[in-house]
Amino acid sequence: MKKLGLTFIIIASLVISAFAKGNSDIPLIGSKAPSFTAKTTQGKIKFPDDYGTNWKILFSHPQDFTPVCSSELLELANLQKEFDKLNVKIAVISTDDVEQHKLWVEYLETVDYKNRGNLKINFPIIEDTKASVSETYGMLHQPTSTNRDIRGVFIIDGNNIIRSINFYPMEVGRNMEEIVRIVEALKTTSADNVLTPANWNEGDDVLVPYFPYTKEELAADPKLKDQYYNVGNRLWFKKVALDK
Repeated sequence: MKKLGLTFIIIASLVISAFAKGNSDIPLIGSKAPSFTAKTTQGKIKFPDDYGTNWKILFSHPQDFTPVCSSELLELANLQKEFDKLNVKIAVISTDDVEQHKLWVEYLETVDYKNRGNLKINFPIIEDTKASVSETYGMLHQPTSTNRDIRGVFIIDGNNIIRSINFYPMEVGRNMEEIVRIVEALKTTSADNVLTPANWNEGDDVLVPYFPYTKEELAADPKLKDQYYNVGNRLWFKKVALDK
C-alpha cells in the first residue's frame, strides 16, 4: 500500500512538473512554428499555413486601444510596403476578442500619426480570448500577467521554421525598423552562406564563416583577393558592393 501511495505521488509530481514546464516553454529557433486556426479581423485563418512559402512575422501585444500598442500598429502599417518587398506577411495577436480588434482597426485608420496621413491596416489581428495560442508560443509571462501577452515577435521563414524570437516588456514599444533589419539579415545569411556583423544594415559588407580561398584558388584566380578583406586574422569580410 505504501509503495502504491509513493508511486502515485511520483506520478502526480511528474504530471504537475510536465504541466508547469509546458506552460513555460516556447517554440525555439530552428523548430517548426506551431500551427493554429483562429478568428481575425480578416476572417478565419490557419497560421502559418495560409501564408504558404512567404516569410511570416507573428506579433503579440498586451491590449487593444492602449497607447504603446496603437503606436506599434501604426508603425507596422507604415512599413507594410517594406515587408511586401521582403515577401513577408504580418499577423498580430492578443487575448482581446475579434470585435474589439475590428473597432481598434477602425479607430487606428482615422489617426494621422507623425503627419503620415491615414493608413490602412492590411494585416489581420487575431483573437485569442482563451489564450491557447499565447500559451503555445510562450507569450504569457506569468510574473507580468496571466491574461495579457507581452510584446513577442516570432519571425518564421518560408518553410515555417522559426528563425528569430524577441520579447519586449509591456511598457516598451518595439523598434519596427529593427525587425525589418533582422529579416533582411536572415534572408542574406540564408541565401549566401554568410554572417552579418554587429550593427549590420542592408548593403553593408558581410562576414564569411570560413577562410575565403586557398592558395591554389588564389593562384588560379588572383581577383579573388579583391573580393575579401580581413580585420585581424579571424574576421574575414566579403565586399557586398561587388555582388551588385
